Amino acid sequence: MNLLVDKQRLLEGKITDKHLRQLIQYGCSHLLESMRKNDTEQEQQMLISFIEMLKSSPIAVEEKAANEQHYEVPAEFFHRVLGKYKKYSCCYWPKGVNNLDDAEQAMLEIICNRADLKDGQHILDLGCGWGSFSLYAAKKYPKATVTGLSNSKGQHDYIMQQCKNNNIQNLQIITANIAEYLTDKKYDRIVSIEMFEHMRNLELLLKKLSTWLNTDGKMFIHIFTHVNYPYLFTDNWTADNFFTGGMMPCDQLLLYFQNDMRILNHWRVNGTHYKKTADAWLENLDENKEIILDLFSKENAQDAVEKMLSWRMFFLTCAESFGYNKGQDWIVSHYLMQKR
Repeated sequence: MNLLVDKQRLLEGKITDKHLRQLIQYGCSHLLESMRKNDTEQEQQMLISFIEMLKSSPIAVEEKAANEQHYEVPAEFFHRVLGKYKKYSCCYWPKGVNNLDDAEQAMLEIICNRADLKDGQHILDLGCGWGSFSLYAAKKYPKATVTGLSNSKGQHDYIMQQCKNNNIQNLQIITANIAEYLTDKKYDRIVSIEMFEHMRNLELLLKKLSTWLNTDGKMFIHIFTHVNYPYLFTDNWTADNFFTGGMMPCDQLLLYFQNDMRILNHWRVNGTHYKKTADAWLENLDENKEIILDLFSKENAQDAVEKMLSWRMFFLTCAESFGYNKGQDWIVSHYLMQKR
């Protein structure tokens, strides 16, 4: 969505968070109006056209840009912003959970349960981020072998250091581009947490991943979605700064990609859980403002303030988008798939 914000006034701190949140909510409303056709036949045809576009695309586009925007940012930034598990994705806030650490663990437990994980399995964490799930699974299932796949050397180094610090010996990290990586190794479970949003040709991707599974292997996918409308991130602030080449899937999108894997179960997570997560990241960022400014200054002193404000805007955008309409529009979708 396009946010009409005066950059200089933003840099000078003259635009309040309340005003920014209102602008983001307006952007959400405007975006939905542009996609809503009030004609069920036309909306279905739009979905089919989107699916055909994905099928004619490469597995992924703009991988380098996505990596630079999120994953080659200094690990110290995420150490200050995320919770103790370093979960850079939606957390879960059931009744009684009121802090980020517990919300991270709550979602990690949900993922372990819904993915049907068991000790002794060979588990692949596809797009492992800062290792939240890989490290959690390696500790929870000490007889399992866990492999994380990441496109970021910085993430590889961070996770390996955590393994050393915590004497974790059943976890390895592979640095590779999922679109190009090939392996003959077979896994009992593949888990992917907020990686499919960076992909395009889901048909080719799932076909490839199915060859990495054992005969009775399963794959668990956690992605953020819109309930009804898929779209690409193009020609707006979010696309230019944080999701170049990315897409917003819709909740039913994977139902159309079952040639090589079939869906066994499908869950929805209300978007307010992501709103609370993003608001917690924003709170941590503000509490560590001076440290983060110093961290960004070491990379580029002239752009440090602007970079920090960009992350604030990104967290605000996430919070208000997923919180829009009480979390009923932008949500998180979970799927459990099995190799055919």
